Amino acid sequence: MSIKGKSYIIGVFEHPTRLATDKTIPQLHAECARGAIEDAGITKDDIDGYFCAAGDMSGLGALSMIDYLGLKLKHWDSTDTGGSSYLLQVGHAAEAVAAGKCNIALITLAGRPRAEGMQTGTAPRAPANPMPESGFEFPYGPATANMYAMCAMRHMHQFGTTSEQLAWVKVAASHHAQYNEHAMLRDVVTVEDVVNSPMIADPLHRLDCCVISDGGGAIILARPEIARSLKRPKVKVIGTGEGPKNQYGGKLDLTYSGAVVSGPIAFAEAGVKPADIKYASIYDSFTITVVMQIEDLGFCEKGQGGKFVSDGNLISGTGKLPFNTDGGGLCNNHPSNRGGLTKVVEAVRQLRGEAHPAVQVRNCDIALAHGTGGSLGTRHGAATVIMERE
Repeated sequence: MSIKGKSYIIGVFEHPTRLATDKTIPQLHAECARGAIEDAGITKDDIDGYFCAAGDMSGLGALSMIDYLGLKLKHWDSTDTGGSSYLLQVGHAAEAVAAGKCNIALITLAGRPRAEGMQTGTAPRAPANPMPESGFEFPYGPATANMYAMCAMRHMHQFGTTSEQLAWVKVAASHHAQYNEHAMLRDVVTVEDVVNSPMIADPLHRLDCCVISDGGGAIILARPEIARSLKRPKVKVIGTGEGPKNQYGGKLDLTYSGAVVSGPIAFAEAGVKPADIKYASIYDSFTITVVMQIEDLGFCEKGQGGKFVSDGNLISGTGKLPFNTDGGGLCNNHPSNRGGLTKVVEAVRQLRGEAHPAVQVRNCDIALAHGTGGSLGTRHGAATVIMERE
C-alpha cells in the first residue's frame, strides 16, 4: 500500500528554547504538542494517534507521555532510531493514517542535553544496558565525533574531498541562521573561520560539528478530508523510505550512508526525481554527514559531494540546492541530539511559504527531509520524507 497523498501535515512547531533549565522533559513535550495543535487549528481531543521515540522519555516512554498529555488514542508507536526517529515516525504516522488506524497523529520530541551538561560526541558513552556490540567496540573508545571523523577521512582519501569543501556546508548554514532569531549561532562564518577553528577529531574542526541544544518540536498529520477542512496551507506526504546501515560482519564501507536505501524508496513512492526537489532539509550533525547524504540521495555522483556543496551551492537564493534554511543543526538547533524533527518542520515552512523572507525558496512546491540516527561510522538508521504543496 502506498501512502502517497493519503496524509497531510497540518501542524508543526519548534520550541524556541535552546536552554531549558526551568523545564522538565514532559513539560517540553507538552508545550511542543500545544504549539503544533494551535498551528493546526484543532483541539487535543481530536488526536487519536501518538508517536514518540522511546528514548526521549523515562518510565514507559510513549505510554507515560500519553498519560501525561491526557490523550485518548486508537494507535501509538515508540520506534527509536536515534536522530532519524522523527523522520521515521512521519512515515509510520502516514502509514497509520492511510490504513485507518488513526485520523490525526501527533509526533513530539523533547530533551535537555544542554541543561544537563552533556558534551555530545567528545567522549565514549557506555550504554546503561550493554548492546551486542559493546564488548567488541567500547574498549576502543568510540565517540560520536571520532566515528564521523573516520568517514570524513576516508572520503578525503578516496575522493579527494577537502576540509575547505566541507566548510562550505557550515558557511551555508550560517548564512541562513543569521535570519533566525532563535538560532544558537547567528554569526556568518567563512571557510577560513571553519578550517581555523580548533580540531575536535581529525579532520573535523569545532565548526564542522553541530550545536548542543535543549527544546524539541512537534508535527501533526491528518487524513486528507480533515486537512482540507482546516484553514492552513496544504502539505501532503508523497513518499517515505527507511533503511538501516550496519557493520555487515566487518565488511563496512565508510563512504556511504543508509540514504542509498531510504532515498530510492521515497523517490519511487513519490514519483519524483532528485532534480524535482526545490528545497532539502539534510541532517547536519557534522559537515561530512551532509556531503555523504547529498551524494547518496542522488543530488550528485558519489565522491562529488565536496565539489557540489562548494561556492555557496547550498545557500538559498544562489545555490543549486537550498538546504537547512533555519540554520540546521550546525547553527540553529539540534534538540535532544535528535535533529530529524526540525528537518521536517523547516521543510513544511518552506512549502507553506512561511520561511524567513530572506531564505524562502521561490516556487517551493516539492521538498525533501532526510536524516540519520546512530553513528555514520558504525551503524545507523536512515529515513527520507518527501512532501508536496497542494
